[in-house]
Amino acid sequence: MQAVVTVESLVVESPRVQQVRGLFDLAPEKTSRLQWAATLPIEDRPWNVGLITGPSGCGKSTLARWFWPRETLHSAALSWPHDRALLDAFPDGTSIKDVTSLLSAVGFSSPPAWLRPFHVLSTGQQFRVTLARLLAEALSSAKPALVVLDEYTSVVDRTVAQIGSAAAARAVRANGLRFVAVTCHDDVIPWLQPDWVYQPAEGRFEWRLLRRRPHVRLEIVRCQTSAWPLFAPHHYLSGELARSAVCFLASWDERPVAFSAWLPFPGAGPPTRREHRTVCLPDYQGVGVGNALSALVASLWRGLGCRAVSTTTHPAMIRARLRSSLWRLRRSPSLVSRGERGRRGLKHATNRLTAGFEYVGPALPRYQACALLSG
Repeated sequence: MQAVVTVESLVVESPRVQQVRGLFDLAPEKTSRLQWAATLPIEDRPWNVGLITGPSGCGKSTLARWFWPRETLHSAALSWPHDRALLDAFPDGTSIKDVTSLLSAVGFSSPPAWLRPFHVLSTGQQFRVTLARLLAEALSSAKPALVVLDEYTSVVDRTVAQIGSAAAARAVRANGLRFVAVTCHDDVIPWLQPDWVYQPAEGRFEWRLLRRRPHVRLEIVRCQTSAWPLFAPHHYLSGELARSAVCFLASWDERPVAFSAWLPFPGAGPPTRREHRTVCLPDYQGVGVGNALSALVASLWRGLGCRAVSTTTHPAMIRARLRSSLWRLRRSPSLVSRGERGRRGLKHATNRLTAGFEYVGPALPRYQACALLSG
């Protein structure tokens, strides 16, 4: 793909324009003219994710509009119902299962927020929902579609941008789509892991090899139930927390990002702990933070000689644990009978599918487990 794009605009000779010409010795041209020449050999090899990046004014958006006019126009013209759930803006032919899968895939796994209108979401949430909808529309297209998103991550916190980029790239590749991000922020490169990068300011195009994204280093501590209110609005079942719960908090760069609470599991057999509530804040979803916290606490219980079990109805968590070697499926997704609910002490799951898992991964060394539990 090659382009020579020229943008011209008429210069009206106002008194102020004439003054500036005199002050800075500017030529008396009747038009202002900018030109960009670009070569993007993106058809030479297969790819899924591309990135156009550089400083403001270098021609990123202009070139994107020239190469992909329909896609950039569509992305900019998305509309959302003001008084209805964001779910209702997705294509009519997309099943609710596929909608929720895409929302989870881009790192927005908060069902309570799915019921809200788009305009009440945070900018970070809007960024992820917009991407999920663009992917949904691309998947519903009759032919293989391309998604182009200008001003990519420009309005979100840089940490949110990085985490969201990792989730976005994974979702694009998992669905076999093509995605081009256009942004002045090159800090997303290690997280987005584009197959190619074009920098208009330097006229440089390069293919890239995929690398591991940067590590997310979590600090996990025992905490009190008083930490729960920050996370309660984002739990997919209920904001209630048992007073007897043993709670743990994960922080990243001194920011709280995830919470996990556990309870004793009643019944005969070896001592057992049951996962009660695990929540990752929306801005940090999509890179496995919640699952990492859950597995670490489960390994703590195993290090202390207890079994660690979990029952979940969240599709994303079920999929993650089915893929993980750390968890073993004890009960396939199914409804729990009222009798079984009484025997197992569950207060829900008689009207929706849940899956039961047991942690089978390595145990945390006992001295570390005791230190973490003691706080």
